[in-house]
Amino acid sequence: MDILAIIFIAIGLAMDSFAVSISYGTVLKSFQYKEAFIMALVMGGFQAVMPVLGWLLAYRFSEYITNFDHWIAFILLIYLGGKMIFESLKKEEHKKEICFNVKTLLVLGIATSIDALAVGISFAFLQINILFPVLMIGAVAFLFSFSGVFIGQRFGKFKKINVNFIGGLILIGIGTKILVEHLIAV
Repeated sequence: MDILAIIFIAIGLAMDSFAVSISYGTVLKSFQYKEAFIMALVMGGFQAVMPVLGWLLAYRFSEYITNFDHWIAFILLIYLGGKMIFESLKKEEHKKEICFNVKTLLVLGIATSIDALAVGISFAFLQINILFPVLMIGAVAFLFSFSGVFIGQRFGKFKKINVNFIGGLILIGIGTKILVEHLIAV
């Protein structure tokens, strides 16, 4: 997998964290570096750890499913992208209000990184070295989350950009790219 694809995967995965961080920023009266750093650290940390867990779980089984691993990666990424798009289209009154404390931040960190676990599984099936993607995913999520808090605090009163929709499209695109590349190579 090339570096550009890994960067796009990292951006796609960071969209949930970005959206949550924007929401967090909207409840702040003023921008606080400490609060933004904590949010970014939690989001980036979970986004980096979950692919490793998925990779470790699936790596042992990848030799048994190499004939259809590209389909698994494709299905997982299409599912996750579709789920992100579906969630992004829900009306505002159906979305839950978020209360931020340490416990909530940890739950949000886990919830927003479940898709990263699935990506880690995909990486194992595709026999990708996990170190660079994990560092990239964690760094991008950290940066997006930090800037999301800032953006939410500064511009939270304006109409929000639908970042989950964009992230979903990116994941679907990457899944399609993986499938097409494998089918062309065969």
